[in-house]
Amino acid sequence: MAKFFIVTLTVMLVMQGYVSWHVWRVLPFSVPVKIAIIVLMLLALCCMVFQFKSDSVPLGMATAMYEIGNSWLVIMLYLLMAFLLLDIGRLVHLVPASWLRGNAITSLALTGVMLVTFIGGNIHYHNKQRQEINLTTEKNLERPLKIVMLSDLHAGFHNRRAEVGRWVNMINAEQPDLILIAGDIIDGNVRPLLAQGTAEELQRLNAPTLACLGNHDYITGIDKALDLLDQTGIRVLRDKSLNVGNVTIIGRDDRSNRSRKSVEQLMQGVTRDNYIILLDHQPFNLEEAEQNGVDLQLSGHTHRGQVWPLNWVTKKMYECDYGLYHKGNTDYYVSSGMGIWGGKFRIGTDSEYAVITITPNEH
Repeated sequence: MAKFFIVTLTVMLVMQGYVSWHVWRVLPFSVPVKIAIIVLMLLALCCMVFQFKSDSVPLGMATAMYEIGNSWLVIMLYLLMAFLLLDIGRLVHLVPASWLRGNAITSLALTGVMLVTFIGGNIHYHNKQRQEINLTTEKNLERPLKIVMLSDLHAGFHNRRAEVGRWVNMINAEQPDLILIAGDIIDGNVRPLLAQGTAEELQRLNAPTLACLGNHDYITGIDKALDLLDQTGIRVLRDKSLNVGNVTIIGRDDRSNRSRKSVEQLMQGVTRDNYIILLDHQPFNLEEAEQNGVDLQLSGHTHRGQVWPLNWVTKKMYECDYGLYHKGNTDYYVSSGMGIWGGKFRIGTDSEYAVITITPNEH
């Protein structure tokens, strides 16, 4: 863990150095103004690094550290890409060197592009997309089953009580038979949820609600996370199954638990005549569900990369990083997430919930 932190910090410092050097060169301001801007950028990076010590500072300051630090990480990525593109253009003689030295036009253009990109990304994040999915089954369901599926709420410093309450209203308006959450309900710290009373909002969900855990629930501290989730009325399934009528919901524990059960173990004792739904936060090894007779697997975790071009990365990393997928007789849905961690930007991806209707075929 320490090695991972050191490598990550080193990468961030290199990115910060590259972006800071270019910002210094391109801005047409006096030295004191440039120094002030670079200091602000360094403070934003400090917020990113030291947010993990947020329990030792007032709640308002901890929230500001989270918002500033994580937003800066995404903004820095886009500045890095912009300056890399300009540098490449300069090397192939498409961009004059003067564009990168004390140039007001370049500075204004970059500022304008960044403002449009991130204001638009923030607006798009708040515009939740409703994904409608219709599935059929040969299993003997008593009637069509309507499920609202969501993942990656990441409730905490940035997705606060009012926002979570808005999501609850959207879900309740669907009047589902069942609500299924595919992990990462908590972002990484129960402190803001306890202070805001967020559990009270989740208590308003108006249908039976079942969930599996995600990696951020483990990052929170598993005991703290489970204590808070117990207050919400959400039934957390950790390597357990539950029958709802003739539907079996299996909640697989997250990969963070190295001793979690395999899908094969979880299927022992399950009535195969039931329609079987597997909740597994991280969509790895999809063949396991298909090989063991699962009808539908619901996952999240990927966020579909969250912002472009990271969606290209997740597409390479996972067999299915987003959307509806079929493998043998098993259906899969990987959600890009209702909430988000880090900066509240959706660029080239959506924040969403899925409304899944499962209809029995007429025999």
